[in-house]
Amino acid sequence: MAIAGTAEQSLPAAGTYEIDPVASAVRFDTRAVFGLLPVRGTFTISHGRIVVAESPEGSSVDVTMNASSFESGNQQRDDHVRSSDYLDVARHPEVGFRSQSLDRSAQDASLQGELTVCGVTQPVLVTITSVACEDKRITAGGTATIDRYAFGVTKAKGMTGRRLKITLEVVANR
Repeated sequence: MAIAGTAEQSLPAAGTYEIDPVASAVRFDTRAVFGLLPVRGTFTISHGRIVVAESPEGSSVDVTMNASSFESGNQQRDDHVRSSDYLDVARHPEVGFRSQSLDRSAQDASLQGELTVCGVTQPVLVTITSVACEDKRITAGGTATIDRYAFGVTKAKGMTGRRLKITLEVVANR
């Protein structure tokens, strides 16, 4: 059942769903070298939970990603992004998202929450693109745009993309 883009929105059955890190994916798209070269990659989810409340607006998401799992397909770049110049994974091994509210309308749904990167927490809006339910399993998709400067990750201005488009595919089981 789709949640975004339809007049008839519904949520999965109320309860707590544990995110399956193996079946879930966090992908990013950005640009490098003065915006000329596309860079794509992934992060790995360590653990997380979706709580579907009886009242949809009371539902929540809490997820943790392993910062050292940053992968773009270029080992030299990946090692540099994990260094103190960017993610500083030695000091900040996790990236976390915690929702604060679920907003739904006839056209769409979104999660307003807080993302913590490098010890800095900033508000982030996740647009929910799909939700499918099957028995005790939720599959959900979403997108967000992150400004790395907001988190103090400002190294290589102009050479490294400022904004990252995040695409989420999350599978959770009850």
